Amino acid sequence: MALAISGGSGFGQDLTAEEAAFVAEIEREAAGTSSAPVIDDDGVAVVDTSDTLDTFVVIGSTDAVFNLPGSGFYLDTTAIQDASYLNVNRILAKVPGVYVREEDGFGLFPNISIRGGDGTRSEKLTIMEDGILTAPAPYAAPSAYYSPNAARMSGIEILKGSSQVRYGPHTTGGVINYLSTPIPEDMKVFFRTTYGSDNTVLSQANVGDVIEGDFGRFGYLAELWWSRSDGFRTIDGARGLPASDKTGFNLIEPMFKFFWEPNSDMPMRFEGKYGYTELDADETYTGLTEADLIRTPYRRYAGTYLDNISTEHHRSYLKWIAEPGDDLTVEVAGYYNKFARNWYKIRKAGGESLHTILANPVRFSDAFDNLRLMGRGDLDIRANARTYEAYGVHAIADYRFETGEVAHVVNVGGRYHTDYIRRRQRDDKIVVGGSAPFVTRGKDGSGGNRFQLAKATSVWIEDEMTVGRLSVKPGVRYETVDMEYTDYRSDSTDTPTAFAEGSTDIFAPGVGLTFDLTDRQTLFGGVYKGISAPSPRNHLRSGVDWEESIGYELGARHNGENGLYAEVAGFLTDFENLTGTAAGLGLDGAGSSNAGEAEVYGVEALASYDIHDVGASTIPLFASATYTNATLKSALSEGGGDNVLAGGVPGAALPYVPEWKAAIGTGIEGDRWGIDVTATYVSDTFGTAANLHSPDTTSRQGKIDGGVVVDLGAHFQVSPRVKLIGGIHNLLDEQLTGSRIPEGPRIGAPRTYFVGFEIEWEPSQAGIDLEK
Repeated sequence: MALAISGGSGFGQDLTAEEAAFVAEIEREAAGTSSAPVIDDDGVAVVDTSDTLDTFVVIGSTDAVFNLPGSGFYLDTTAIQDASYLNVNRILAKVPGVYVREEDGFGLFPNISIRGGDGTRSEKLTIMEDGILTAPAPYAAPSAYYSPNAARMSGIEILKGSSQVRYGPHTTGGVINYLSTPIPEDMKVFFRTTYGSDNTVLSQANVGDVIEGDFGRFGYLAELWWSRSDGFRTIDGARGLPASDKTGFNLIEPMFKFFWEPNSDMPMRFEGKYGYTELDADETYTGLTEADLIRTPYRRYAGTYLDNISTEHHRSYLKWIAEPGDDLTVEVAGYYNKFARNWYKIRKAGGESLHTILANPVRFSDAFDNLRLMGRGDLDIRANARTYEAYGVHAIADYRFETGEVAHVVNVGGRYHTDYIRRRQRDDKIVVGGSAPFVTRGKDGSGGNRFQLAKATSVWIEDEMTVGRLSVKPGVRYETVDMEYTDYRSDSTDTPTAFAEGSTDIFAPGVGLTFDLTDRQTLFGGVYKGISAPSPRNHLRSGVDWEESIGYELGARHNGENGLYAEVAGFLTDFENLTGTAAGLGLDGAGSSNAGEAEVYGVEALASYDIHDVGASTIPLFASATYTNATLKSALSEGGGDNVLAGGVPGAALPYVPEWKAAIGTGIEGDRWGIDVTATYVSDTFGTAANLHSPDTTSRQGKIDGGVVVDLGAHFQVSPRVKLIGGIHNLLDEQLTGSRIPEGPRIGAPRTYFVGFEIEWEPSQAGIDLEK
């Protein structure tokens, strides 16, 4: 079912072998026969079992959420694949306390906010894949346009509270860890494909196995993901250019991962992964005027006919995990990521900024004509070409011991990380006025020519102390960053014009606790400091400091014998040095700025329950809700300009943080078939801290209407190996504005349909012995 989230029954989820091992470890721990699981600095927990030494990440399973000393959620495979979601915004819409801002309608460029943090490009989050930092340059360029493809994942883990203290460098917005497909314990072949509206195809294929011999155990998985769509918008025709409905994308992602556990006296495991992503999308920054948003919401102006983004991403890691003694576990991991992208898109028409034109199309009628290729002026178009690299190594140790009646699990670790961004952009012009527009090419570097480098050392220590029913986990993280930036002349000579270097550091302490009222009811809470690192140029040139927050939370969980799972949590976050980002606003030479203070408080609630024995069927039920009050405590302290926090006064609502969000879902599961329906709701928000209901000086201002989106899914198990799937996304065809930034309002995706099938073949289940 597509309703599974955290805790509770899991709605009939099938645990992977690794997840099952984790749950078994939790059960042994509850019986007093094992110590708590070890979770490292980058989200990797190590569990000692009698047969193997496995690695895990952040939470591990829906069941493990119950023991977290803070708020966390685990979305498993059923929450992603059964609904055929490509869009991570739809997946996260069910999670309380997590807010998403749509841009393209496919979820290619998500803007994720947790408990009121700025969601722009998800830059206030620590984003990982399989426990390894995966953002292109989390220190040098935290606002890089990148997010892992949620549709190819086996799970998503989210931390929002005191349990995130060991992560960094961005925790004012929380932690998200994406879990790639696990290696199966036995030979398995999997293929899944769907076809739907706008010629949208989602396909995933993988094969994996574990081989045992005198050499030990060797496991592998090879996977290929491919998706594409024509898109749901239409570009106007003009000046001899025909109208075009090619506003979609093409995405391909191969991956290979392996592990080796040698037959040795000391339990150890080697693990590695390489993944590659190539994206080509005919996407734009440019939105619509208010009138066109109502009349023709899926339209694109003719001037955007060349807008396109292409990206490449390489990601890899190698881990070594060992258990020198019964009470000690160590891990060392090295990783390397490389990312390159070029977004070729218009940024001005007739010399005017696009967001200014769209807010006042009558006043700037000539420029508006140019944007639609109906005038005789030029359009400025920029090749936003950038390359990123990130690499590093982390080492951790987990030591378990007792002092009297107190059981300790001490986690200590460190990471040395280097990343950089090289920006070498080019400004071109689209010349309008003749029978057809044409492009004049500018000089490389003319649209921005700079370099930023960061070298960061992180260390942390955490001690989970358990006595009776009480567990207390104090910890502290320390980050120090050496940074530099170089500005070059805006041409192809790469002549330096400015250089600066320096360093900055910060401590981030926190403490979380759990108290077991009974075996089925737990209280949790904590106090923690959130941090978000500034980029080198923003810090050294503009004086932007670390964004800081102090977060408080208190909550309770219930995991009933009858299958009812419920959780409620209250939270309060005080933001200091709130950073107003300039990412994506096209402000030449301008960066982020510290924007005063803000206060966010609210309540989150979640419940799930499966009604069994309804005839031969099961009815799963799920509901979540979040109330949030997010306001500025003081006005923008410096800078601002077109910043979305500009114009805010004390008491102003923070942009894109809804007061209410909710989700509810149900369905019916038979032996071979199932139907589920999910409805999500968000209330109205504002596009800027000015809290205007309609645009004044910029189309980034104005209200973003809330509403309800309903998704329907169904499946039928034809045979043990073949399953048919289908569904409808946005069943009611709601036309909801996703975002007003970067350059004006854009609508989300319309109603879409999909059908497909899934094949899963395991020779062991078919009675085939591959060793014969």
